[in-house]
This record gives sequence, structure tokens and C-alpha cells, in this order.
Amino acid sequence: YAVPKYRESLMELSVILPIYNESESLPVLIKQISDALSPHKLAFEILCIDDGSTDDSFSILRTLSESYPEIVAVQLRRNFGQTAAMQAGIDLSRGQFVTFLDADLQNDPADIPLMLNKIKSEKLDIVAGWRKDRQDTFLSRRLPSIIANRLISATTSVKLHDYGCSLKVLTRETAKLLKLYGEMHRFIPALADWNGARIAEVPVNHRARQFGTSKYGIGRTIRVILDLIVVMFVKKFSTKPMHVFGLTGLLTFGCGFALCVWLTMEKLLWGHPLGDRPLLLLGALLIVVGAQMLSMGLIADILMRTYFESQEKAIYTIREVCRQNHQEEIQ
Repeated sequence: YAVPKYRESLMELSVILPIYNESESLPVLIKQISDALSPHKLAFEILCIDDGSTDDSFSILRTLSESYPEIVAVQLRRNFGQTAAMQAGIDLSRGQFVTFLDADLQNDPADIPLMLNKIKSEKLDIVAGWRKDRQDTFLSRRLPSIIANRLISATTSVKLHDYGCSLKVLTRETAKLLKLYGEMHRFIPALADWNGARIAEVPVNHRARQFGTSKYGIGRTIRVILDLIVVMFVKKFSTKPMHVFGLTGLLTFGCGFALCVWLTMEKLLWGHPLGDRPLLLLGALLIVVGAQMLSMGLIADILMRTYFESQEKAIYTIREVCRQNHQEEIQ
């Protein structure tokens, strides 16, 4: 199945549900979403992305779609992960706004209209949920989240209390600019900030899990650190990789060259033996590593140019243009 290009908006809101073995939660959740959004007269769709579930989640979605025409049930060929499921939802969505929601009933769909109203009234690009009163065990869920949130907030320019909350509302334009890979779904605000997104955070209701077991534990903190390194490099140096590789290479090469010059002077001027000097090996190693870093910077810079030019992709994003009393919003 080929994912179609991002289609013209046909409705106001697309609700994206990444689903993995949540068969017991789905009937309750779909009803809650419908009950929360229908009174507001919203034209909405519910994109249910079954991420290779091994239970009967997709069969239940087929049955539910007979009663809820808003459902768009999508079954991925295997378990690709939450990030891939969310990206599939973005690619298939048709709403002017996009919201993500966990399928385990811990997020409250009743918060969506409030977040949607805030993003409209304040002309924001993202409204992120903050599980202020989180209903999870401390050691296996809350502690890893606290560590991850502090790490991300300390190393990015986006200070949020809760990066791990899936409940977010985004404008269509912001969602279009996202290209999610690996496990980058938790970094959506940081990635959007790279494109100049206006972001706000609001407290949302959080409920205890009713069915099944959590797919996350304290081990995810290590994965967060690895992903954070990627995010920081992409955000700061994706268009200028030579600045990080080149600077590191020059410093390393310079230190190695200086060591070798000093040792050469010691040999020529004072006759000191060099055969048993560890500094000689260190200097040679630093020169080789510095040359390699400079080479990596050149290769990365060429790859960066190929990436942008081959796709005719701009290295900037425009929010709006004002020309002779005529203001146009960039779509």
C-alpha cells in the first residue's frame, strides 16, 4: 500500500491513535472520543493505526467502523513502533489540526476541545499536554519520565514539563513539516521548534491504565539519551555539519601537531630520546584523528547539500509574507 501525498484538508480535526494490542480499550476509547468531540460540531476523523497488533485489535476496529463512520482503520504490515505509526497517521490525515492520543485510555479525550480552542485562540502551532497529576507507578514510569524530561529540557531550547505525554494538538502545517524516524515521537516539540513553531503546554487529565500492561520501563531512559544526541545534532548542525566535525578536527589536529613539534625540538635541540615517549604516539594519534574528523566534515557537508538540493528542500521555513498591505499565510 503506497502512502498518498498529503491531501487537501477536508475536515477540521484528525485524531491519530497508534495502537498495539489494545483490543480491550478500543470500544471504550472510541466512544469517549466521539462523545468528547461530537457536541462541538467538529468535522473530524479518527485514524486508528494498528501497529502490527498480535491480538484482535484490527478486527475490533472493523466492527467499530460500522457504528462510527469517523474511523479510518489502518493496519501496518508489522510492528514498526509508535513513531512510525504516528508518522503514518500524519501522512494519511486530512484535518486542519492533528492530535495524537494514546490508545490505553490514560489520556482523556475530553481535553482535546480545550487544547484545540487554545491553539486557535492564541494562534499557536503546538499545544502539548502535561500530565501534572500522573497516575503511574513511580519507579517504572514516573522516574524514567522525570529523568528524560530534565535531560531534554536542559539540552534544548524548549522547556516542557512532560515530553512523554502523547496528547498533543498540532496545526496541519506543523505536522506536514515533521518527518519522524526511530523513536523521535517524544521529541516532536523540539523538532517543531527547529522550524520556528510556537509552543504552549497545558495540564491535562491522566488516568490509571485499565487494561493490559505498559510497553515502557526505566530502560527507555538510555534510548532517550541516544535519540537526544541525534535531535541535538539535527537541530543545530544539520545544515552546517562541517562546523562540528571541522572544529573538532582542527582542535585535535592542532594539539597533535603541537605535541609533535615540541618533541621534534626536544630531539634536535637537546638530544632527548623519543623512542620511549608515549607523547609521540599520542601526538601521531591526534593528527590522524583530526584528519579523519575533517574528512568526515567534508563528506557530511556534501551529503547535506545533496539531501537539500535533490529534494528541492529549503533550509528555512516561512510563516507569512506581508506585501503592500496584503498579508498571506504560508501553507
